[in-house]
Amino acid sequence: MYAADSGAMTVDVLLEQAEQKRLSGDYRAGCELARAAADLAVSTDDDAGEAAALRSLANQLMRIGGQEEAIAACRRAVLLLEGLGDTVGLCEVLTLQAIPLLELGMHDEALGVLASAREIAQELGDRDLLYWVHNRTGVVHGAMGDHELSTEYLTLALSMVDGMDAEARFCILNNVSDNAVYEVARLRGRGQSEAADELLTGALGHVAEALRLAREARHPFREAISLDNYGMLLALAGDLDAAAGLIEESRLIAVRAGYHTVESGALQHQARVRLMRGDHAEAIEGLLLALDRARQAGEKPMAMEIFRELSGAHELIGDYLAALTYYREFHDLERELHNEVAAARARMAAHHFELDNVRLEAENARLEAELHRRQATEDSLTGLPNRRSADERLPKIVAAGGPVCVAVADVDLFKQVNDRFGHFIGDEVLRRIASILLDGIGERDMVARFGGEEFLIALQGSGVEDARAQCELLRASVAAYPWESIEPGLSVTISVGLAEVAGPGTLPDALGRADQRLYEAKRGGRNRVHGD
Repeated sequence: MYAADSGAMTVDVLLEQAEQKRLSGDYRAGCELARAAADLAVSTDDDAGEAAALRSLANQLMRIGGQEEAIAACRRAVLLLEGLGDTVGLCEVLTLQAIPLLELGMHDEALGVLASAREIAQELGDRDLLYWVHNRTGVVHGAMGDHELSTEYLTLALSMVDGMDAEARFCILNNVSDNAVYEVARLRGRGQSEAADELLTGALGHVAEALRLAREARHPFREAISLDNYGMLLALAGDLDAAAGLIEESRLIAVRAGYHTVESGALQHQARVRLMRGDHAEAIEGLLLALDRARQAGEKPMAMEIFRELSGAHELIGDYLAALTYYREFHDLERELHNEVAAARARMAAHHFELDNVRLEAENARLEAELHRRQATEDSLTGLPNRRSADERLPKIVAAGGPVCVAVADVDLFKQVNDRFGHFIGDEVLRRIASILLDGIGERDMVARFGGEEFLIALQGSGVEDARAQCELLRASVAAYPWESIEPGLSVTISVGLAEVAGPGTLPDALGRADQRLYEAKRGGRNRVHGD
């Protein structure tokens, strides 16, 4: 419905509306608006707008299960941002892309894009970018089961959060809390009770602040996930009644808002609390309901985890046949997930190949356009502006105001150079003279090849006397050049004709006088400057 109205919208307005939906937790409506913004940006050749829209789309798709589409949006955005030279935006999108890759089980790819983002952030010295890189690197390591390394990265991100906005503060506080649920259990399992209790106390403080920020922002998604984490931490602290209440509150928010993954997680965690109470039958019933919701939401990694928990729960009550059945279901789904990850990698590789072809075509088009531009405006032998380019630039130099002088320089006896030493040496002489003349003029001046062995020089801001002195320096530099280092017996000089331009309308007359002065210099013995 948003796309139909987008004709009266601008990309910026649609993006602002999409962001408002994201901040309110209405990700489906936000996706529609972001897609409309992307379509409008494409129709108006607005690469920056399209990149921003794709980033917004990816950021919301990954909240509602659209992981592959989110990755494709990120990759297209990366291509656009590379073309725009927007390194900050590129870093932000790479950091964002890690999350849908993680959700698909593509852990190595997630760490790979984060490594690229970290390199950019460090090169830019951007603290905010580094914060997000460290934050999401911690999340990826946590999902891979390395909660110790996850804690290191998340703690580093937490140390950088001062002064950042409420969303950034919520994100790290909630992530630290989520990771602590697993890290506390790991530490207790290793007999490190004191370290576990210290971590748990800190995490409870963090999750309480995360919940406060979520409620202050009136963001149901953030409120639901922080309530769930709060409940699990309270369960680890032994307050099972309070834990069950918070997790149920999280589940109800998820049901109302349609956050199916959050609902599945809450049901799973409710069952864990019941297991802690010793209510095995109720826990199994809750796990089966969580499994049903996870399957409906397409959350296979969560379903696999629930199968394992069902196996353990049945083992606790002595139903070993059911425990074995669920254990087999766990392994069957694990194999299925491995196959799906492989298939997703293949699809991602095909999409990446398509983007590489687009990138290559764009680069070839750019190079071809640059070649055409250079062929049209640049002398192929010397690299100087050609006559066409000089004809376009000279009036602009004169129109800029101030005194302007034009000079025509010609290589003395150049035909003899070609006849005696060959055209290869003759071409090299022209290249060296072009370099000498270019080095001897100012930033506002111009030297161009007029054709053959003739060069045009425009000196801006110089009266005729100053221009004569500068032309004398150029003439002397050519005469003093070690020409014999190119070919024994080679000696080269130039003659120069100089005229002052009285104003824009007198440019043709000044060029004619400069040409006349050049012939006077030739007739006067060559290797000299003649001027007005």
